[in-house]
Amino acid sequence: MGADHFVITKDPKIFENYKYHFDLIINTVSAPLDLNDYLQMLKLNGTLVMVGLSGQPYPIDAFNMLDQRRRMAGSMIGPVAQLQEMLDFSGKHNIVSDIELVKADEINKAYDRVVASDVKYRFVIDAKTF
Repeated sequence: MGADHFVITKDPKIFENYKYHFDLIINTVSAPLDLNDYLQMLKLNGTLVMVGLSGQPYPIDAFNMLDQRRRMAGSMIGPVAQLQEMLDFSGKHNIVSDIELVKADEINKAYDRVVASDVKYRFVIDAKTF
């Protein structure tokens, strides 16, 4: 989809290989993670943005924040006015996303595909088919 490079963090060596490498990491994972590993991948003044949330607290070693003046930020879906602002901005700048439109009666099939990791784009349910 146009990416020049990506990093798979299943291999623990990746965290050492990419130490002090990124300016920004966006965490979209909604599962428990050791965020300390990801914080160490940030450069001086780097930021880890939390979008995904685990059902458990994240223990953070304070040194990983102080070393390299790192910071964390968070973002959730905001009020309708903020959502509209984002949509207006996206429309003005022709920012679009690739999706796969599914009908309401295809939801179970779409779920099975998610479980099987057979998904290239985000699923969007066609509300007209409810």
